[in-house]
Amino acid sequence: MKKHGKKYNAAAEKIEAGRKYNLEEAVAKVKEIAFAKFDETVELTVWLGVDPRKADQLVRGTIVLPHGLGKSKTVLVIAQGDKIKEAEEAGADFVGGEDMVEKIKGGWLDFDAVVATPDMMRLVGGLGKVLGPRGLMPNPKTGTVTVDVKTAVRETKAGKVEYRIGQDRRNSRRGGEDFL
Repeated sequence: MKKHGKKYNAAAEKIEAGRKYNLEEAVAKVKEIAFAKFDETVELTVWLGVDPRKADQLVRGTIVLPHGLGKSKTVLVIAQGDKIKEAEEAGADFVGGEDMVEKIKGGWLDFDAVVATPDMMRLVGGLGKVLGPRGLMPNPKTGTVTVDVKTAVRETKAGKVEYRIGQDRRNSRRGGEDFL
């Protein structure tokens, strides 16, 4: 049997077991029971009742958080021509073309997000096995493959977050549940 500390048990006593809280009540309750001396993380799970296996029910997109993420992201832009200068002016941390692609193939991954222009996707496509599993692969649906590099870099630096529907593997014995 797991044993918890005094602060955890005190916080657990303030939550009614089995009760579902609406968003406002939940946020107030989280603030009330917070006891750590650092900014704690909260996970939000929303049940939408959609089937992720059906293409017409996919939920995916991005949103720019109004107050950011609390830390700045390191952005890499893969472009050529005048888009390189545009990316540097927008505040990209690393900018390049074929040289950056070769550097990534060599194992360099010191960045949090990748923005690419459509004309460079022929080179970036070969990085799918490296960038894909890490969630860094540029995608037109999330706005990271674009001609408007300036806007993409500014949004990413400001706290752009991607959301998508997937399957909850914690409940895999029951076939998994949808989560967002």
